[in-house]
Amino acid sequence: MADIATLYTLGFALILVGVLILIVASVLVAFMRGKKEKMKAAGVIIIGPVPIIFGTDKKAVKTILVLSIILTVSLIAGMLIYYFLLR
Repeated sequence: MADIATLYTLGFALILVGVLILIVASVLVAFMRGKKEKMKAAGVIIIGPVPIIFGTDKKAVKTILVLSIILTVSLIAGMLIYYFLLR
């Protein structure tokens, strides 16, 4: 089993990477304001195995839908594999 300190460090690193991605995205949006093209955005909130998808453009929402389905299926498969291997 992994050491608990290692898991805490991994969790903190993942949160830090997420915050850095949000900062970079915010800076990119700030620079895109000067351009005349329309901004397209979409997002997903995953609660358990259920994705809640929202967005401003149909193409962006479809892309996020496909990615969230892939993520949800892989998470369920991972949970099942973990369950059956460690019974």
